[in-house]
Amino acid sequence: MKKNIIASGKFPVAGPYSTAVEAGGMIFISGQLPIDPATGEIINDIKTATRQVLTNIQIILKEAGMDMSNVVKTTIFLKNIADFSVVNEIYASFFPKEPPARSTIEASALPKGVLLEIEAVAIRK
Repeated sequence: MKKNIIASGKFPVAGPYSTAVEAGGMIFISGQLPIDPATGEIINDIKTATRQVLTNIQIILKEAGMDMSNVVKTTIFLKNIADFSVVNEIYASFFPKEPPARSTIEASALPKGVLLEIEAVAIRK
């Protein structure tokens, strides 16, 4: 099976991993942090941070010729599970129909001290 690295100059990679990899018609998007790709600024408000992470995922999907309707699974890592309802409300606006399967986990610490991280898997239709 051949794999294709989906890279974008919009998202600097901070370690030995790819932003996204396509293999077998599936796109595996590495965990995205609430970082504004234009400024490199970390967003520390949970509402704005959630929107930014999901927007970053949209940008990566667009690079691959896809959109949010291609997403079949996400995993959300929250620094504080008390933020679940706020994150859930914003998340729902990005997946208005047929939302993907999802897991949500509270993590005691996330990279760069961020409030959340979301990873996603998408498929070509």
